[in-house]
Amino acid sequence: MSELSELYQEIILEHSKAPRNYRRPSGTNRSAEGYNPLCGDHFTVFLDVEGDSIRDVGFQGSGCAISKASASMMTQSLKGKTKAEAERLFEQFHGLVTGQNGSSANGSELGKLAVFSGVSKYPARVKCATLAWHALQSALEGEQKPVSTEEE
Repeated sequence: MSELSELYQEIILEHSKAPRNYRRPSGTNRSAEGYNPLCGDHFTVFLDVEGDSIRDVGFQGSGCAISKASASMMTQSLKGKTKAEAERLFEQFHGLVTGQNGSSANGSELGKLAVFSGVSKYPARVKCATLAWHALQSALEGEQKPVSTEEE
């Protein structure tokens, strides 16, 4: 395993063991559940949205290391972003983990989320990595309906 792969694996494991923003923030006004029946991952994403800005974000639930780390790092990346910025970040992240980077997924824009680049080698894990992101999209749209990775 390369040094970079080992570093990525360490970051994912660290976020899985000690997830950031693993809470329901006070003042949340949007939420959505996400469920991955293949892996058993189940998370709820909570948002405090004011106007077009994501003031706070958190999540709760359970899942595999990849899904929990992805949710943790997603919450860190979204605070203070606009809805449009969150959507763009989702598209770039999805392109990264599905291996469809092209010109739309700039690693420098993804920042620390680039640690999930190796997920593209394991198609079954893509749903784990994107679960919280799909719940985020549902919450941003105000749908508050559960999303499932089986709908992808």
